[in-house]
Amino acid sequence: MKILGIDPGLDRTGWALLEQSGTGPGRLLRAGLFHTAADEPLHVRLSGLYDSFTELLAGERPDECAIEEVFFTKRAKTQSETVHARGVILLACARAGVPPKGYNPRSIKQNLTGSGSAAKPQMQRMVQLILKLDRPLEPDDVSDAAAIALFHARRAPFERLAAAGRRK
Repeated sequence: MKILGIDPGLDRTGWALLEQSGTGPGRLLRAGLFHTAADEPLHVRLSGLYDSFTELLAGERPDECAIEEVFFTKRAKTQSETVHARGVILLACARAGVPPKGYNPRSIKQNLTGSGSAAKPQMQRMVQLILKLDRPLEPDDVSDAAAIALFHARRAPFERLAAAGRRK
């Protein structure tokens, strides 16, 4: 199973593609960063982000996607831009037939590190250890995307079992 993890942002959107077989954490297939130019108008940046994700989804054909939910910060402009970026990413995923599951950042941190308030370097180190990488993924947006995919890989099987139980 291929899982695409997404850390949305207008300036920088991290993504990581994991391949999971069995019950282990899986292995990192590819990861990257989509960047939009701050001097471009919002609609141009969003269009570029949509096109980038459409191409990624068509090329990699993930089985499942996981995306970080937006959390409220004191910086309203950044939050608004992230909401816009997340929206076009959700649209690209839906059109590709792989609507993503959203996860709270604190839950991801709690699951991977034991602390819902883990710092970026701690998250990067845990992702490195879990995926058995030679060095931490950089920048942190890419590492965060891998963390989201790892969290989904751990949680999704239980959600599938629960859903199957509810259908009976």
